[in-house]
Amino acid sequence: MLKKPIGIGIENFKEIIDRSCYFVDKTLMIKDLLDYRTKVGLFTRPRRFGKTLTLSMIRTFFEMELDDDGNVIDNRHYFDGMKIMEAGDEYLQHMERYPVISMSLKSARQPNFQMAYESLVDEIIKEYIRHKYILDSGCLTEEYHERYYAIMNRKAKQITYAKALAFLSECLKKYHKANVIVLLDEYDVPLENAFFKGFYTEMVDFIRSLFESALKTNDCLQTAVVTGCLRISRESIFTGLNNLDIYSVLSSNFAEHFGFIQSEVEDMLRYYGFPEKIQEAKNWYDGYLFGTKNVYNPWSVINYVREAASNPNALPRPYWSNTSSNNIIRELVEKADDLAKDELEELIAGGTIEKPIHEDITYGEIHDKQENLWNFLFFTGYLKAVSQRLERNKIYLTMTLPNIEVKYVYENKIQEWFDHQIKCVDFSELYRALLGQDANKVQDLLRQQLRKTISYNDNRETFYHGFLLGLLSGLHEYRIRSNQESGNGRPDLLLLPLDETRPVVIMELKHVDKFNQMENGCAEALEQIERQDYAAAPLDEGYENILKYGICFCKKSCLVKTGCTVP
Repeated sequence: MLKKPIGIGIENFKEIIDRSCYFVDKTLMIKDLLDYRTKVGLFTRPRRFGKTLTLSMIRTFFEMELDDDGNVIDNRHYFDGMKIMEAGDEYLQHMERYPVISMSLKSARQPNFQMAYESLVDEIIKEYIRHKYILDSGCLTEEYHERYYAIMNRKAKQITYAKALAFLSECLKKYHKANVIVLLDEYDVPLENAFFKGFYTEMVDFIRSLFESALKTNDCLQTAVVTGCLRISRESIFTGLNNLDIYSVLSSNFAEHFGFIQSEVEDMLRYYGFPEKIQEAKNWYDGYLFGTKNVYNPWSVINYVREAASNPNALPRPYWSNTSSNNIIRELVEKADDLAKDELEELIAGGTIEKPIHEDITYGEIHDKQENLWNFLFFTGYLKAVSQRLERNKIYLTMTLPNIEVKYVYENKIQEWFDHQIKCVDFSELYRALLGQDANKVQDLLRQQLRKTISYNDNRETFYHGFLLGLLSGLHEYRIRSNQESGNGRPDLLLLPLDETRPVVIMELKHVDKFNQMENGCAEALEQIERQDYAAAPLDEGYENILKYGICFCKKSCLVKTGCTVP
């Protein structure tokens, strides 16, 4: 049987159905919206968790859509066989009943305010053009006509565009004789971008005016759904908006409507013939907790399944980590103090941290306190709540990493940070001590660097091996061989000079759990160099001066010992 295609990157509900793509039915969110009688709902979820597709689905259900000539477009067939169609007439009576304003703010990711503002104006103009059928209806006065044309033809002032959604709502109500549904996607993208690009205050002022007129003082509003990754505090954006319902990852309501739950992932894998991959998918892409619902990353799951459909032997990959610059993680790693470094190491080792959590936060507060950054990481999907407690009216969350995929993001960013740090430091003193067989100096310099770095590997020896490789990367007069055969085994590191008169360096590394075991670790490393005859290969090549190092690591410390020099 020919399987349905998987619509990677398709965020338009109609297109998903028209192409007969596999669709995880989330239409009961429409029922919940009507049941909760939400006036203005803010839904915050991590990126790539289906927010845009969900808004497209909501629009298709509710909108009385007209073409350019004012003819009604029937969209009911898009919901054939969907769960919402079995919900009852009390819900279906709202189908195709309302005018809808739908706008995405993600195009405002621009290098300066003017370009970001112009991009938002473009999105506003698109909605005006989409609804231009009302201009020939006779329901608008001449003054309304002129204002509509000015906005649509990019001839209006900034203040007019700041109030353009409210004005369009008024015009649509005059035509349809019904209140308007407003859908705003990626509302926080302009704010995040503006914060990192340096024009945050200007963007906040414009977005506040746009939202207040559309969502707070709009008498023509039926309901509004706003989506984003983060909740920006009422004081900065939603000033005085007392009808705002917030559904974050901590909320139980609507929890299962973003992301895939266990049964949905299992059904998808079985449909495509991969029931044996259920546990692998769970290890990599499960682990998010929305309210009390356990949720998978939908973007990663659909990519994982599509890859398996092409190659059943394909290994899982970090699909989600490749969809963003991961600025939040970079900020944390680059600015981490000693405590934050320890906490990062604990998380990557599979442990937990506890932090006070608060949802009323702005991008401008990101550096005020270290805990603010942890808050951002939690709400954007880089941490998962394990438990919570209340103390003095403040919620404390115990958090961990959700899954293997997110762990990869941390490790990748830490490695990038470490590589950058190494390029900025002069290690010539370390190299002189190493080649001069000054074990104490080598030990001191390695300890200094260990205390500055962040370890991130389950296998500690692997981490320390990579740590040393990084530090030695600037030793340009040497060829560095890692775990290559020599004698009867594979020394951890073998440093071969381009100038044969300089010493060869053999390094064997050990890792122990307790500081009082480090002496034995060094002795074992040096004994292994002799027992395995690691000096054999360089001696065969004609090198005459060979230095041997046994190095034992324990946490952020190390002990360095040297063996006999040959000959």
